[in-house]
Amino acid sequence: MAALMPSSTPSTTATPSTPAASAGQSALPSHAAVPWLAYGCLAASTSLIGSYVGLSKLLVAAFPVFLLAWLRFGMAAVIMAPWLVRTPDEAPLSRRTKGLLFLESFFGNFLFSICLLFGVRHSSAVVAGVVMAGIPAAVALLSFVFLRERIGGRVLAGIALAVSGIAMVALHKQEGGTAQSGWGALLLLGAVLCEGSYVVIGKQLTQALSAKRISALINLWGLALVTPLGLWQALDFNFAAVELKQWGLLLFYAVAASMVTVWLWMQGLRHVSAPKAGVFMVFLPISTAVIGVVFLHESMSGLQALAYGLALGGVVLATWPQRDRGIERGGR
Repeated sequence: MAALMPSSTPSTTATPSTPAASAGQSALPSHAAVPWLAYGCLAASTSLIGSYVGLSKLLVAAFPVFLLAWLRFGMAAVIMAPWLVRTPDEAPLSRRTKGLLFLESFFGNFLFSICLLFGVRHSSAVVAGVVMAGIPAAVALLSFVFLRERIGGRVLAGIALAVSGIAMVALHKQEGGTAQSGWGALLLLGAVLCEGSYVVIGKQLTQALSAKRISALINLWGLALVTPLGLWQALDFNFAAVELKQWGLLLFYAVAASMVTVWLWMQGLRHVSAPKAGVFMVFLPISTAVIGVVFLHESMSGLQALAYGLALGGVVLATWPQRDRGIERGGR
C-alpha cells in the first residue's frame, strides 16, 4: 500500500507574503468557482454504475461470474484499443504510476467486480444499493489516511447523512424479495472498500494521465487478472444457450462499466477532492434501487426511500457553494 502514499514533491503553493500571491488573492471573486461540469461527470458516472449493478443480476443468471467479468474486459479492450496510445503531453509511465495502475485495476476492477457480482447474487438489488452507499465514508477514511486530504465539516455532514441511511435500512427487516445472507453482505462490504480504494488511487492517477488512457490501461490489467478464471469457466459453458438480448446486455455492461463510467469519473475526479467526489457515490444506490424496482420487480419500503432522500441531501450539503472566508481574512 506504499504506492498509495502521497508523493514527496514539494508544494508549489505561493505563500501569503509573496507579492504576486497577494495580488492574485485580491483579484479573486468572493465565491470560489463551482466545478459544475465535474459534478455532472461524477453524478453521471455513478448513476450509470448503479444501473448496471441492478442489471447485473440478470447477467449472473446467464453467465458464471468469472466468465462474465472476462467477457466484459475483453469486449472493452477491443473497443478502447485506440485509447492506449500516449498523447504528446503525457510523460512515459513511471514505476510508481505503473504500480498505481495495477492497484487501481486490482481493487477497482477485479476484486470489486467479484465482490459485487457474488454479493448481488445473495442479496436484492435494493439492499445491495443501500450497502454500497457506504462508499463515501470509505473514500473519506482512505483519502485522509493515504492522501492526507482535509475533510471539511459540510463534507463530513454529507457523509454522515449517507451513513445514517445505511443504518436505517440495516435496522429495518426487509419483507419479501430475495433472501439475504451474511455472506452476501460481507461481499458487498468488500466491494465498498474496493471502490473507496479506486477513488483514492484514481485521484493520484489523474495528475499524470488522461482519463481515456487510465480507462484503457486499468481495463487491460483487469483482463489479465481474470483471464485464467474466465477461461476455466468458459471450457464448460454452453454459449449457444445465451439469448441475443443477453449478449446485448453484456455489451452494454462492458461499455458502461469499463469505458464510459471510468472516463466520466476520472474527468470529474481531476477537479474535485477525493472526499467530496466520494459523496457522489450516493447516486449509485439510488439508480440501483430504481433498476431493481422497475425492471426486477423488487419492493422498496418507505424507510428505504427516506434513506435515499438523506443520501441526496448529503450531496447537496457537501457541494453547495459557500463563501470563501479565507479570502476575506487575507488568505489565512
